[in-house]
Amino acid sequence: MKPRVITEGIYRVGANITNGDLFEGMWPIPDGVSLNTYLIQGDKIALIDLVRDWDEAPSKIREQFDAVSLSMNQIDYLVLNHLEPDHTGWLKTFRDICPKAEILTTAKGAALVKSFYGITERVRPVKSGDTVDLGKGKKLVFEEAPNVHWPETMVTYEPGSGVLFSCDAFGSFGSVGEEVFDDELSSAQHAFFERETLRYYANIVASFSLFVERAIKKLEGLSIKVVAPSHGIVWRKNPNIIIDRYRRYAAYAEGPAEPEVTFIWGSMYGNTEKLVGEALQGLKDEGVPVHIHQIPQTHVSYIIASAWRSTGIILGMPTYEYRMFPPMAHVLDDLGRKKVFGKKVFRFGSYGWSGGAAKELAEITAKYRWDFLEPVEYEGTPTEKEYESVRSRSRELAALVKQHALP
Repeated sequence: MKPRVITEGIYRVGANITNGDLFEGMWPIPDGVSLNTYLIQGDKIALIDLVRDWDEAPSKIREQFDAVSLSMNQIDYLVLNHLEPDHTGWLKTFRDICPKAEILTTAKGAALVKSFYGITERVRPVKSGDTVDLGKGKKLVFEEAPNVHWPETMVTYEPGSGVLFSCDAFGSFGSVGEEVFDDELSSAQHAFFERETLRYYANIVASFSLFVERAIKKLEGLSIKVVAPSHGIVWRKNPNIIIDRYRRYAAYAEGPAEPEVTFIWGSMYGNTEKLVGEALQGLKDEGVPVHIHQIPQTHVSYIIASAWRSTGIILGMPTYEYRMFPPMAHVLDDLGRKKVFGKKVFRFGSYGWSGGAAKELAEITAKYRWDFLEPVEYEGTPTEKEYESVRSRSRELAALVKQHALP
């Protein structure tokens, strides 16, 4: 990977993580993820965000410094927008390489620099509106953006070029090739990053959507010409696309989202599965798109992503030992953790000697503000009555989805 010029004196340097690790130890990234840092050269040199020692990322960053005839020990300022270890894990080694660099972060960030890495010297807390003049027309302006997605988070803005260094905000999963900028990507690549942006948002940021909306509001006064996140592509031609995308994703937190349904189903012996086709036909009758996820085969990260953008949810699962099918209980718990609230929901499923799934479902979703249609439960295998009921209820759900979705 080569350093890429964003504008004169500002470079994107980065590394791709493609070793099969899970992001945050739990989210699959089959297509990898990029770690982006940014180099700014004025009379003084600043590095925006860092990496951790992950899949040889530090050595890749240092090679790119060599490519622009700079050494890391020349850095005057290290800006830490966010202290999560994927952006700071290499900090102690960096400090050994460049002891003169002053670390700039928020007050809460400075406390984490101490608690995570034991570093207290040459750490300067900054707040919204503070600036650092790098010379040669380059200046850094800091804006706090708490809880996007940790409390210490900020963004950094370079007004001369209009570049916003946003760290986790406006990021996505997916490794980045030589095509770093939005105007270099094919339509297929854009479609890929749109999917992975949604999955990144839903899994990493969704719980903090109120703070995302507040942060976007704070940034409206800036003339943003480039959005440079720490994961994903750099938006230099159409930066408003990613800002508007995040704005819309944040709006889904209120409940209504796209006029779509996420269909999550699992079956032990095929008796619940027999009605999956009927539920799909009911949605098709109303012309509503559907995202289908069989559990436990599908990782929950993909389910969270489509549920976040869907106004409606269908749950198909059997009762298991007086309770819900365990994989469904696990999925529903994770949906709650990510605040997938305010949905229109229909449930169906079989049971053996006794029902009982409804009680646990009610317990888990008590605070989700889900609006449930009357469920269809049946003992053993479904009869013609259940076939007709599931198809009818699915049509009813689809109609509600179209009525309540965002415009």
